[in-house]
Amino acid sequence: MTAPSLVDQAVISQALLSAAREMGAKLYRSAYSTIVRDARDASTGILDATGAAVAQSDELIPILVGSLSLTFRHCAALFPVETLEDGDFYITNHPYAGGHHLQDILIFMPIFVAGELVGFSAAVAHHTDVGGGAPGLNSTATDLYQEGLILPPSKYNLDRDWNGGPLERLIAANIRVPEQTIGDINAQFAACRTGIARVRDLCTKYGTAKVRAVMAHSIDYVERRIRAAVAAIPDGIYVGEDALDDDGLGDTPLRIRATVTVSGDALSIDYAGTCPQVATHLNAPFASTVSATLACVKAVLTGDDVPFNEGANRAVAISAPQGSLLNPNFPAPVRARMEAIYRAYDCVLKALGQAVPERAIACGYDTTTAICLTYASDGRYQVYIETRDGGYGASAKGDGCDAVAGPLSNCTNAPVESLDADFPFFRVESYALRLGSGGAGRHRGGLGSARAYRILKDGARLAIYSDRFRIPPNGLAGGEGGACGACEIVRDGAVLQVKSKDTVLLKAGDLVISATGGGGGFGDPRTRDPALRAHDAAQGFTDEAA
Repeated sequence: MTAPSLVDQAVISQALLSAAREMGAKLYRSAYSTIVRDARDASTGILDATGAAVAQSDELIPILVGSLSLTFRHCAALFPVETLEDGDFYITNHPYAGGHHLQDILIFMPIFVAGELVGFSAAVAHHTDVGGGAPGLNSTATDLYQEGLILPPSKYNLDRDWNGGPLERLIAANIRVPEQTIGDINAQFAACRTGIARVRDLCTKYGTAKVRAVMAHSIDYVERRIRAAVAAIPDGIYVGEDALDDDGLGDTPLRIRATVTVSGDALSIDYAGTCPQVATHLNAPFASTVSATLACVKAVLTGDDVPFNEGANRAVAISAPQGSLLNPNFPAPVRARMEAIYRAYDCVLKALGQAVPERAIACGYDTTTAICLTYASDGRYQVYIETRDGGYGASAKGDGCDAVAGPLSNCTNAPVESLDADFPFFRVESYALRLGSGGAGRHRGGLGSARAYRILKDGARLAIYSDRFRIPPNGLAGGEGGACGACEIVRDGAVLQVKSKDTVLLKAGDLVISATGGGGGFGDPRTRDPALRAHDAAQGFTDEAA
């Protein structure tokens, strides 16, 4: 394949990245659910004709894009790309076939130009409900089947099987909020069509051969950049450890260990020493482990000028013991897999911080706090899911960010006005930063927040999964740890503590308060700039006198 000129490479590669971003905007602007429309829990990308990721939306969810190629390969192994026709698509949500958890449905549509397969347009979105043993979130599931409808890697045709066809009717019949889920899947198809149109435009303008050459060189470029960054690290073996609070049943922490080995430009990360899989839904399928690991490597070792594509997968070797928390055996439940992979992220962060201390950063709250409120009336369900924010860890360069999504999710917060319009069975009564929740240090950790929901109907249900309710994020270089998270219900003047993995039946009048933790601080707190202390006090971030 002839190498493209530097100008063609720059122009076409940026056009492909722009197409992936436009696909993301099309997806969330077309979506029905708050989790996609407002929180933007979705991602999009362009793949080459072999299914290798070329350009992925870097403005949406990192955890959903790092394993697109892995998911694609499971589909193509069953239905070879040579059998595809215009209008066909792959679809899956199977966590043991390259997926994440059942709520994340992935769709791949082929891009044909003059009968030639040029690549694929991909869209993945988190869906409010996919059936299973409880609306929105089944925190008591003991196997994958109880978590929802399983879509194995499959091939369908848009005209024949969707738009009122058998696949659409099958999915709609197995979920509690079909108008939201079907609407969001239609938004995924709309995003994929946008990607198809943009790639076809590029092929028309520059020629199919040149576009394909740019795709290949874009992947090579990312691999070269990451390998060059690895080569700059001193050779050695670096180890990071962390733990989840518990498995939701007992109080024993779940240990995660990452061994990072650097040899020349080769980087390998092995999770041997991680605890075995558990009976609850905290297990993480290997695709999620891969995504989290690559996201950390890219964040620490490269800058914004290096996109996230298949080149990252080629540059890093990742392994986790079969049957462990980070690579469980089927059919272990995986709904809350984000908690485990956040600890994997933190372990790699700690290990790389030893290798390149100038880039070290304290751990943040780094936790998915998923709040699910549901209510059923007259045979119709209302399902609200939100992933809460938290504080980022501080670094040698500055304070951690306050009340933002974790580094693997990047979700936005759901506007209170949107919730008022969509969910009449509760209202948000307060939403504020948590004073003093960031770890003290020369640079303080970012603050968490607290959000309070007043329940307006008897029979509403709260389901939550979270972590760091007992084990706080560590500070670094003498900095203090961040505050832990918490959840409580104020009922008739009494305060009921909610566990980090729990389900509670609610009453009208209950006030549910979800509080997220802060990030770890960096450096000795006694060396903090007095001007920064005064600013924190003036803004109400601490209780020190201004």
